[in-house]
Amino acid sequence: MSEKTLFEKIIAGEIPSEVVYEDDLCFCFRDISPQAPVHLLLIPKKPIPRIAEATAEDLELLGHMMTKVGEISRAEGFAEEGFRTVINNGTHGGEAVPHLHLHILAGRQLQWPPG
Repeated sequence: MSEKTLFEKIIAGEIPSEVVYEDDLCFCFRDISPQAPVHLLLIPKKPIPRIAEATAEDLELLGHMMTKVGEISRAEGFAEEGFRTVINNGTHGGEAVPHLHLHILAGRQLQWPPG
């Protein structure tokens, strides 16, 4: 059995986190190294290494996560001002943890292009 990823350890409660939202499919918490005043990470409980490795089997899960982004943004009070959702994939994409995760950034004017 392979070693758990950092995010699997967070989901299991082995590493503490500031939980924002949780259901049977996904888990959302505050990033410990925020890149904006609001920086949340939304992760699937199913360990998918990265978006490029998601399959047709993951369609319902991915759709569920995308709708949760809107719900979380409204619950946290930044939906109207706006926010950015980012998924990094691979080294050149800036992926740091090999477990699919959506960054939700808000609380300031974000620039484009992002980097």
